[in-house]
This record gives sequence, C-alpha cells and structure tokens, in this order.
Amino acid sequence: MAKVLVTGAAGFIGMHVVERLLKDGCAVTGVDNLNDYYDVSLKQSRLECLSKEAGFNFHRVDIADADVLMDVFEQTRPERVIHLAAQAGVRYSLEHPEAYVRSNLAGFAHVLEACRRNDVQHLLYASSSSVYGANKKVPFSESDSVDHPVSFYAATKKANELMAHSYAHLYGIPCTGLRFFTVYGPWGRPDMAYFSFTRDILMGKPIRIFNHGEMARDFTFIDDIVDGVLRVLETPPVADADGARHAVFNIGNDHPVRLGDFVDTLESLLGVRAVREMCDMQPGDVVATHADISSLRALGYHPATSLEDGLAVFVDWYRQYYGCEKRGQFTFFPGEAGQRKK
Repeated sequence: MAKVLVTGAAGFIGMHVVERLLKDGCAVTGVDNLNDYYDVSLKQSRLECLSKEAGFNFHRVDIADADVLMDVFEQTRPERVIHLAAQAGVRYSLEHPEAYVRSNLAGFAHVLEACRRNDVQHLLYASSSSVYGANKKVPFSESDSVDHPVSFYAATKKANELMAHSYAHLYGIPCTGLRFFTVYGPWGRPDMAYFSFTRDILMGKPIRIFNHGEMARDFTFIDDIVDGVLRVLETPPVADADGARHAVFNIGNDHPVRLGDFVDTLESLLGVRAVREMCDMQPGDVVATHADISSLRALGYHPATSLEDGLAVFVDWYRQYYGCEKRGQFTFFPGEAGQRKK
C-alpha cells in the first residue's frame, strides 16, 4: 500500500485527488491550514467526505510552519508527496503579496526540505498556466519562455519550478511540476468565475464579463485532471540535460472556450438568462490560455469530458449542496445562494 502525503487536501483539486488515491488503496495523509481565503465551511465539508473513508488521516498544518510540517513528515514517512497547497488567485495577489511569499515561497521551500530529509521517492507539485504570462504564442508549450509573468502569483509559481529543479539537481529528489489550466467541477472554488457566475445568475445579479467576452480559457473537468495527476505520480522523471530528475507538464484540455460561449452554455444548463456587465481587462489577466498537452498525452492522458457535460455535473452539485430548487422557469433558495442550506 503506497503512502502518499497530500498538501491542500481540503482544497478543490486536493479533495478529488485524495478520494481517488483512497479508492486505489493508498494510505493518505492530508495536510491543510483551512485558511479563510474563501468559505471555510466548504473546505470542512470536503474533509467530512474524506474522513468517512478508511486510510485517511488529516493534520491541520500551515506549510509555512516548518517545524510542525517536518513533524508530520517524520511521523507518517510518505513515499510520495502531492503538493497542492498554495495561496491561489491572480487578483488577490495584487493587494496581498505577503500571503504568496508566506505560502508559495516559504511554504514550498519547507515542503522541499521535508521531502529531502525524509527520502521521498517523488514530489509532484502544482504550478500554473499563469507562468506563461504575456506569451502570445498558442498553444502554450512547456518549452516556451516563462520569464515575463504578469502577476505576482505567476511569479511565485515560476519560482517554485526553479526551486524544485535546484532540489532535484542538488539532492536527487525526483520532482514534477504540473501547470494547471482552468479546472472546474463539483466542490470547486467559489473565487473561480464559473462558480461565482452560477451563484450570481441564479440570484439575478449581474455578472462581470471581462474583455467584453473576448477571452478564452482551457477549461478542464476535475475528473480528467485527477487522472493526469495520478498518471504523473506513477511516472517519476528521468534525469534532464543537467542531471536533475525534474520535469514540467501542462495539464489542460487542449480545447479553449471563448468566455461568451461559456456563459451561453451555463445559462442553458441553469435555465436562467444572465445579466451581463461588459468590462475591460483587469490587471494581471491574460486574454487566452491554451495548453499544448502532447507531452502528457505520451503518458496516456486523454481528457474526455466536454464542457457541457462537465458543467452539468457542477450545476447539479451546486443545486444540491446549496439547497437550490428548480421550479418551472424560476429558481428558489431556502437561504441565500452561496450559503449552504442547513
């Protein structure tokens, strides 16, 4: 039975990864600090689901606390680590850069050091498509230059890749970074556009469409993402030209969708027309993301979920979780949308 430690276990991707690992018979240690960047009760609900499964144990730990994190590693002795904990959000980084220094830089350094001292066989960590910054060439390839981030969040993710490469080179730790593109699905993050759009459309509130809808994102359903994560986890990298066992992969869908078309699909599934407020681009944002996933396809990764099918699953989960009821052409809420029905 493989022993895996997952940081960010109460997060969106983390929860789904842990569920799959447990289903595959792994012993999983979850680490999360349950911060209040978004609704803590949603994170707690995810943990409630995981706690029902055999083989899962949870530690409420901030990865910025080096000594406590090291204690968890020494107690559990994981063979593999999936590092998903991070301060997320491009726009939040414009006003709170210190949160990204603490979690994404100091915290990641502590994870690397804990892996080194505990002979971890493979560290898989979350990078981001944001590292491509102002890159005009599409689709984005792992070989493209990522030296011009347009947000501090992106800069910290680029730094993570460099830090991991150095540890792989110096200490022989196999490290793999995954540049996640836009991930969506049930139990998702409320700060993501598809989630907030759903809430506001159902409540009759305007939704803000940036760049007047002329943006595109490589939306990827969570089940496809989890499949890719586990495929990579089972395939530690071979040594690169510098002798470092380090690799970076794009993980996306390879089918970017225009934002306006995305809202059309969501409206159709909800049965409600959106009140659209057209806006200019925001600082730190990019017009389009599009993943070249040919390298990951070589490992057997084949994202298969259409946007309509994936959004339908999310909408069904949203209605059930938040207690929304569909009646005719209208949606009624037992309580305020975005607050779970008790």
